Amino acid sequence: MATDAHDRPVPTAQLRGQRVLDLLDQAIGGQSPLVRKNVARARQRNPEATPAQVIRNLERMYVSALTGTGAAIGGTAAAPGIGTGVALALSAGEALSSLELTALFALSTAEVHGVPIDRIERRRTIVLGIMLGGSGSTTITKVAERTGQHWGRQVVTKVPVETLRQINKILGKNFVTKYGTKQGIIVLGRVAPFGIGAVIGGGANAALAALTVRAARRAFGPPPTSWPA
Repeated sequence: MATDAHDRPVPTAQLRGQRVLDLLDQAIGGQSPLVRKNVARARQRNPEATPAQVIRNLERMYVSALTGTGAAIGGTAAAPGIGTGVALALSAGEALSSLELTALFALSTAEVHGVPIDRIERRRTIVLGIMLGGSGSTTITKVAERTGQHWGRQVVTKVPVETLRQINKILGKNFVTKYGTKQGIIVLGRVAPFGIGAVIGGGANAALAALTVRAARRAFGPPPTSWPA
């Protein structure tokens, strides 16, 4: 147990929770320069693609990348001369890359929908709300005191930044609980021996990616029919 600036003991769970939030902030903060590049990459094969087609490409890219990351880490445990210890160490490092991929996907989807992501608080609300799924959307609409089918457009672009800060404080606490538990189960699954970990790791990440994609669709609703002039 550590101590704070006033030499009071800080609970271990609180320290772990803050580390998770620090990773999240690191992932969100580094995405802005990459979002437009990611959208451009999704449009590469067909420059005339509609927003709906680009979003489908973003979804496929995200699911493929996250699934591949999970399978690669899980397969490490079965490699001769490597084993569980290294796999656990790699999984700890993968938490950041998973967050980065999810933040990039969420913010890229927002970009295609024309939702402004210039402010860090807006980015936090988008990423946290999508990662938390139904509970995230419920919290956002309740605190913002706004109703609407698609909170990604209705709330993020219209509520004051101070309100977003209040929302993000609640979402952050919920995120630590939900993300920490899920990530822990996935990490233990990946280090199963004899190559089983690769199946569990890739499958678990694929399942999480699918949930994230569905949450993003609910958050933003139907894509725009055309690109802005």
